[in-house]
Amino acid sequence: MSYVIREYTPADESSWLRCRVLSFLDTAYFDDVKRAKPAIDAPGVELVAVGQDGLVCGIMDVSVDSEVATIDTVAVHPDHQRHGIGRALLVEAGARLRALGASTLDAWTRDEPETLRWYRAMGFAESEHYLHVFADCSTDEAEPDRAIGERRARLRPVAVFAHGSLRDEQVLRKQFARVHVCRRFSREA
Repeated sequence: MSYVIREYTPADESSWLRCRVLSFLDTAYFDDVKRAKPAIDAPGVELVAVGQDGLVCGIMDVSVDSEVATIDTVAVHPDHQRHGIGRALLVEAGARLRALGASTLDAWTRDEPETLRWYRAMGFAESEHYLHVFADCSTDEAEPDRAIGERRARLRPVAVFAHGSLRDEQVLRKQFARVHVCRRFSREA
C-alpha cells in the first residue's frame, strides 16, 4: 500500500468524511457522524494519508493549547488498516507538535479494545477516566426518562448523551444499555 502523508486541504473534505465514518463504523464511536469536517484552530495539526487513487485513507487532527496537544480525530479507512498508516500519521504529527512547542499529546477514547491496544502500543499511558452514558428510547423506551431529572411539558427526550462518574459505573450499567468508559491517554509529543 503506497500513500503520502500531507496537510489536509478543503478539497479533501468529502474523502476525509468517508474515511472517518467508515473507520468508526465498527467501534464505540459508530454514531459520531459528522456532515462537515470540524475546524482545527491554529496552531493545530491536520494531516491526511492519501492513497495512489487520491482518496484519503487516514486522518489525524490535533488541537494545540500551549504545551498540551489533543488528538481530535485519528482514523484509518478499514481497507487500509494494519499497514502502519496510523503510526506514520502519529510520527508526523509528533514532529510538527514538538516544533510548535507542545510537550504532551493527549487522546480521549472509549473502551474499544483494539483502539486501547493501539494507544498503548504507541506509547500512551492512561491517566483519567469518566463514563459516557447513552440513554436511547430505541434501546429501552424508559432510558431517556431515567437520564433526566424531571420531564418538561411538550418536550420528550428520545436520546440522551451524558458524562458520569466512575463511582456510579455499576448503577449506571444496570440502568442503561450503553455505557462506555472514556479514557484519557497521554504521552510526550
